[in-house]
Amino acid sequence: MCQIFTTADPVLYACRSRSIRLRGVATSVRLENIYWNTLEEIGARDGLTVPQLVSRLHDELDHAGALGDRANFTSFLRVTCTRYLQLQLAGLIPTDRSIAIRSLDAGKVLADECSRFLSSVA
Repeated sequence: MCQIFTTADPVLYACRSRSIRLRGVATSVRLENIYWNTLEEIGARDGLTVPQLVSRLHDELDHAGALGDRANFTSFLRVTCTRYLQLQLAGLIPTDRSIAIRSLDAGKVLADECSRFLSSVA
């Protein structure tokens, strides 16, 4: 069983830092390559570069009052990538990459996710 995971290309879990401007301030974000790849896919769906996507996520998180310390933001990016993939597997985000994320009804996706979770624990 574990061979599926242990034989993964080490490039996927190698860390890479990228310099990104958040609110006009250059900062460094360090993530594993698999997360950078997923952020690239998410951003491309809406015509955004990774720096643009990360900046938008940061601003929206801040606007929602949920922006913790910067270390938490890196964790937030990892969770964002994981949720994106989980929502695709659940059929709540289309796997068709030509469909923009911004075109989806966020309220419906979240409600469907919640109802699936509730039915799985019942």
